[in-house]
Amino acid sequence: MLDLQLALDFANRAADGAGEIARSHFRKSIEVEHKSDDSPVTIADRNIERFLRDQIEQVYPDHGILGEEHGDLNLDRDFVWVVDPIDGTKSFVTGHPMFGGLMALLKNGEPQLGQIDMPAMGERWCGIKGRPTTLNRVPVRTSGCKDLATSYAYTTDPMLFSGSAQPVLDMLRNRVRLLRFGGDCYNYALLASGYCDLVLETGLQPYDYLPVVQIIRGAGGVISDWQGHDLGIGSRGDVLASATPELHAQMLKELERLRVTEAA
Repeated sequence: MLDLQLALDFANRAADGAGEIARSHFRKSIEVEHKSDDSPVTIADRNIERFLRDQIEQVYPDHGILGEEHGDLNLDRDFVWVVDPIDGTKSFVTGHPMFGGLMALLKNGEPQLGQIDMPAMGERWCGIKGRPTTLNRVPVRTSGCKDLATSYAYTTDPMLFSGSAQPVLDMLRNRVRLLRFGGDCYNYALLASGYCDLVLETGLQPYDYLPVVQIIRGAGGVISDWQGHDLGIGSRGDVLASATPELHAQMLKELERLRVTEAA
């Protein structure tokens, strides 16, 4: 049986090394390439993921790996690590410190632990199934907000809400008290610590959202897709995270109303 605390200890050691690599390239002159979807990638992304994969293969050789830059390995295994070496590469390449490293461990597709590490800011959120989420080893909790009209919300990029998703952004803007943009993985960390109440995203990949699942849950929040289903490797990438079940239910009701209106 896998010891989750030992797995988290391993993830913390791995994040220490990954953070050193990230800081060695941050605000330095590095070449930026653009992938087929026009998202940027750098030598830092690739080196960090290679480092993390090497660490996983040494300590947990029987586990699978799902990574952003170097493909998938043994996803049919009971335990699979999910790695995003730099979440927020656009921030990284423009000198903004709000980029993070993400790791998760899945058991039969279900997130067991998650980590958000912010190398330039010295902050690390960790979540283990059944335990409180921590920031730098100190437990954190969501805000407890239950009312959509008083909530503070984040989404990373409003330009992703195009076509049929545009009404969702309009609804969010009109229903919450405050809507802010940017942040990537840091938004989930802020939600877990009680500084914002909602995070709504679209177009994400599994390595973007699976590492934050246990962080949100362990802080008292709720996270799902836009239909209220649990997130997994095969999810569409439409993500809703909320401070409380009541707030989550209100947002799901609004999303359902938009779907019904669109279908009419």
